[in-house]
Amino acid sequence: MHDPIEPYEHGWLPRPDGSQLYWESSGNPSGQAALYLHGGPGGGLGRGGYRRRFDPASYRIVGLDQRGCGRSTPLACESLGTLHMNNTQTLIADLEALREHLRIDRWLLHGVSWGCTLALAYALEHPDRVTSLVLTAVTSGSREEIDWITEGVGMIFPEAWASFRAPARDSERVVEAYARLLRDSDPAIRTDAASAWEKWESTHVSLDPNWTPGPMFDDDRERQNFATLVTHYWANDCFLTGPDRIRDRISELADVPGVLIHGRHDISGPAITPWSLHQAWPNSELIIVESEGHGGEQEMELTANAISRFAEQTPRESA
Repeated sequence: MHDPIEPYEHGWLPRPDGSQLYWESSGNPSGQAALYLHGGPGGGLGRGGYRRRFDPASYRIVGLDQRGCGRSTPLACESLGTLHMNNTQTLIADLEALREHLRIDRWLLHGVSWGCTLALAYALEHPDRVTSLVLTAVTSGSREEIDWITEGVGMIFPEAWASFRAPARDSERVVEAYARLLRDSDPAIRTDAASAWEKWESTHVSLDPNWTPGPMFDDDRERQNFATLVTHYWANDCFLTGPDRIRDRISELADVPGVLIHGRHDISGPAITPWSLHQAWPNSELIIVESEGHGGEQEMELTANAISRFAEQTPRESA
C-alpha cells in the first residue's frame, strides 16, 4: 500500500437529468489513467483510502461518487420519484461521460464488491476503453448472488433471518419487500426498514475474521440512502438480466486482462462467483485469500500489487 495522498483536482459532472456527479483526481496527471469504482451500490468514496492502492507516480487516479450517493446530488433517498432512472446502464453512461470529460482514452478499472459488477458491466459494453481490471471481493450482480445474501444465508443465521424476513409478504422476495418499504411515503417506515437492513448486513458479515461489531453508519441519512440504493438494485437483479447477464458474457473479455481477488471466508459472497468468472475468462488470474472475508488487509495489499504490475506492463498514456 502507498502513502495517503489528496486529490489535485475535483469537480461535479452535470448529467442530462439534473444529477451532479462528484469526481476527483489524484496522483500523476500524466500517468496511466485508472478508475476506482466503490461498493454498495451507494457506498461512496468515503475518506479516499482507495488511493493508497495506486502508485501515485504511475497512475492518474480517478474516483467517482456514483449517482445518488456520497457527494453526488441528489441523494437517492431524497429523490425517490426519480429512483427508476438510477440503474446500471445509466451508471455506465455516467462513466463514459466522465471519461470524455477528463479526456481519457483508456483506463484501468479497479472495483470492490458492487464496484466489481459495475466494472465488468462497463468493460463488456466498452472493452476498447479498458486496459485491465483488478477486482476485489468479487460480485457479478446475478440473481443467485442476491438471493444467497438475502435469503440463503438465513440457513446460517435462522433467528436473525426470521426477524429480517418478517416484513415481507408471502409471495415477495425479501429484497423486494425492503425495496418497497424504503420507498414508502411514511418516513418512519423508511427509517425502520433501513435499520433492519443494516442489522442484517451486520449479521451476515459477522463470520468474517476481520469483522468488528457495531453499526455500519453513524448517520441516519447515510444509512437510509445506502439501504435505498442497495435494495433498489438488488430487487432488480442489478439491471443485468437476459443478454446483459455478466456470467453469460464474461468470455467476451478474452482480450482484457484481469485479476480476481477474493476471501475464502466471504460467507456473504462465496468464492464460487470469482471462480466461475475465472473459468470462462482465460485472461484472468484468480487469487483466493484463505484467511480473510469480504475485503481484508491482505486482499488490499494484493490488489495494490496487481495494480502495480499492470502499470509495469502497460505503456503510460497522457490525457
